[in-house]
Amino acid sequence: MKKTLDINSLIMEAKLFCEIENSKEYPELLGITDGKAVGTFVEHKFKQYLSEKYFFTNGNSASGIDLPDDFINTDIKVTSIKQPQLSCPYKDSKQKIFGLGYNLLIFVYDKTDKENTSKLNYLNTTFVKAERTADFTITRRLNEMLNDGANKEDIISYLSDRAIPGDDITLNSLADMIIKEKPNQGYLTISNALQWRLQYGRVISLNNEIEGVINVNFK
Repeated sequence: MKKTLDINSLIMEAKLFCEIENSKEYPELLGITDGKAVGTFVEHKFKQYLSEKYFFTNGNSASGIDLPDDFINTDIKVTSIKQPQLSCPYKDSKQKIFGLGYNLLIFVYDKTDKENTSKLNYLNTTFVKAERTADFTITRRLNEMLNDGANKEDIISYLSDRAIPGDDITLNSLADMIIKEKPNQGYLTISNALQWRLQYGRVISLNNEIEGVINVNFK
């Protein structure tokens, strides 16, 4: 009998999924080097796996994330260990400081082709709570500045130096928000582009040392 998916079940099933998939081979992936194609394959396969056990809303381009239910609010990211980064939609500049607004479930794999088939060796799965999805360096420096008594002008100057997207009004508004509510320490590296570029190297190496970042390694 199916149950309603929750966060604890999602994390548990991600671990089980990786353990099951690590024993399988996929000839349909032979020769495919496009990380986006591999990622789509894994995302669909994982959601199909979940759908056999749980009820949940399957996200689409309109919702913007893979598992949009309020009690899940999680996007699935799949990345190769060779370059652990991907893109995500840009909504507004405060995502870099206050987080993306949703959780991340990250699968890290190492793909190998042999003879007439391909194998995805899952090395790690990491769940990152929404409050930990801001940029590591920027949130660390802003909190250092606030602890040292920085004022609004100091904050605006730093945001400008870091090329945070936005005009003067945007930066002023962000500075007010930062002074009113200190940002949580983030653990992603977020680069400016037409879409945010997310680098996951830090979060997949934390080894459960940080509250809000849950790592499972399969090495």
